[in-house]
Amino acid sequence: MTQPPGFIHPQHQSHVCKLHKALYGLKQAPWAWFSRLSSKLIQLGFISSRSDTSLFISHSTDYLMLVLIYVDDIIITFFSHVVIQSLLQELHNDFAVKDLGPLNYFLGIEVMPCNQGIILSQQRYILDILKHTKMADAKLISSPMASSTHLFSFEGDLLLDPTLYKSAVGALQYVCITRPYISFCVNKLS
Repeated sequence: MTQPPGFIHPQHQSHVCKLHKALYGLKQAPWAWFSRLSSKLIQLGFISSRSDTSLFISHSTDYLMLVLIYVDDIIITFFSHVVIQSLLQELHNDFAVKDLGPLNYFLGIEVMPCNQGIILSQQRYILDILKHTKMADAKLISSPMASSTHLFSFEGDLLLDPTLYKSAVGALQYVCITRPYISFCVNKLS
């Protein structure tokens, strides 16, 4: 590894640093981890979903167990806590697994248990977007823009820092994409 800019040794400018350990891991490390984990789940009798490669399913006529992997997080759903603990122990033999308890909030979706199952909500996520964009106290109106206003692509002042705008648009796109799935799940309860 070459000497980092600003930290070049004055007497040994042509020397290089001996790398004992990767600073940020290998680019293929997450893929290798996922490959090992999915192989272990398949070995334990799970099948990979055809519609979502990060979802693993184990089912019979009596039960349905789901394991969802997102980066380095794993969500396990099953009606028996004992069976979940057994699976976690089995995974702990090969992986560093930490049980964070019941699922409350994941990827902007709040998970609340109820008598019929669970309720999924994005209210907290949307409130966070409003706070982040300083619009939590905005006046409520049915149409957010005057109907007589005309917008043009190449007129007006440019934003000095478009980061806030881009992050708000991305967050709202995420809400629009995930909301139909949440509505479907919630409507299945009734």
